[in-house]
Amino acid sequence: MLVLVLLAAGVALAVAAAAQDGPAPGSRFVCTALPPEAARAGCPLPAMPMQGGALSPEEELRAAVLQLRETVVQQKETLGAQREAIRELTGKLARCEGLAGGKAPGRAATGKDTMGDLPRDPGHVVEQLSRSLQTLKDRLESLEHQLRVNVSNAVLPSDFREVLQQRLGELERQLLRKVAELEDEKSLLHNETSAHRQKTESALNALLQRVTELERGNSAFKSPDAFKVSLPLRTNYLYGKIKKTLPELYAFTICLWLRSSALPGIGTPFSYAVPGQANEIVLIEWGNNPIELLINDKVAQLPLFVSDGKWHHICITWTTRDGMWEAFQDGEKLGTGENLAPWHPIKPGGVLILGQEQDTVGGRFDATQAFVGELSQFNIWDRVLRAQEIINIANCSTNMPGNIIPWVDNNVDVFGGASKWPVETCEERLLDL
Repeated sequence: MLVLVLLAAGVALAVAAAAQDGPAPGSRFVCTALPPEAARAGCPLPAMPMQGGALSPEEELRAAVLQLRETVVQQKETLGAQREAIRELTGKLARCEGLAGGKAPGRAATGKDTMGDLPRDPGHVVEQLSRSLQTLKDRLESLEHQLRVNVSNAVLPSDFREVLQQRLGELERQLLRKVAELEDEKSLLHNETSAHRQKTESALNALLQRVTELERGNSAFKSPDAFKVSLPLRTNYLYGKIKKTLPELYAFTICLWLRSSALPGIGTPFSYAVPGQANEIVLIEWGNNPIELLINDKVAQLPLFVSDGKWHHICITWTTRDGMWEAFQDGEKLGTGENLAPWHPIKPGGVLILGQEQDTVGGRFDATQAFVGELSQFNIWDRVLRAQEIINIANCSTNMPGNIIPWVDNNVDVFGGASKWPVETCEERLLDL
């Protein structure tokens, strides 16, 4: 096969010498074979450049890879040049064979056949050359594959391998830390989302309840606060209950309208009890005693007189600072004092009852202490109202619901025969004074 390649190269040289500007009319090509010894040297690979000084195994391996890459590139360039030469030889061989098979002008039929040493079929020559090129290409691909295998199986120096393992270990630890951080963020986000959803649902439920309360209030009375609670008998089972409870308070103002003619004493208009203290806040007139205000079971007597069967507006203020208190009737301050449960905060979470005094939280009522009459506009604020604000409420010049406990229909339940009725207007109550 190598002989064929050399033969093709000789033919190319001969043809190129004879037809530089194209064959002249009547000319012919002479094809001369080269001896096999002329090409035994083959195609030697370029020598590997020697590196000065001692090289580490890693550098030697890298240099070998670069050298092999250069060799592969050179072989590819050689293959490209040989393909071009084959195309030229194919055309020239065809023309040479045609001249050798016919009789040239002015030559005898018995002339010497210079193409007797080549096959007569040009296609066969091209096929042989193609097979040679394919064999060379296969060898080149095998060399590239072997190079990749050798590089992948190369033994790295121990120091380099340790550095690589340390680096991989560090990357693995960083990855684990990042995964842990992402898990924590995911858990935190889930908790925040759940809390936000619960808060939103609670707000929506409260809003829906408020709308329902307003709808029910409007259906029963002209406005949600236009009602009164009637407690006509002195029993231990008629009472009203405020649904909402109190927060912790350091001051308060409690105002209400009431009408009673019961004797002796009007009873208990309201009481607030908490676990451990049934008399946290109580307003009571019992027997022939004056009206009393109890805070944490401490007592202050109030100069109020309301058992004449008429409507009266009552306001009581208190602050934990020095236990100072004030008592208003129909907008006029009738009494003040101090040292009533000083520095004692009102405890939250208790039960607020209208018309009964509690001996336990929400129960154990005493009929002799029950309120007999009518109650309305029971409001609680978490501060001491100014005297002018109390006057404006009492003379009907302002409507000021409590910011802690407002007087609304659906915040008051009645039990035991107590009932709700539409209340007289504020102006009508004033005329009753």
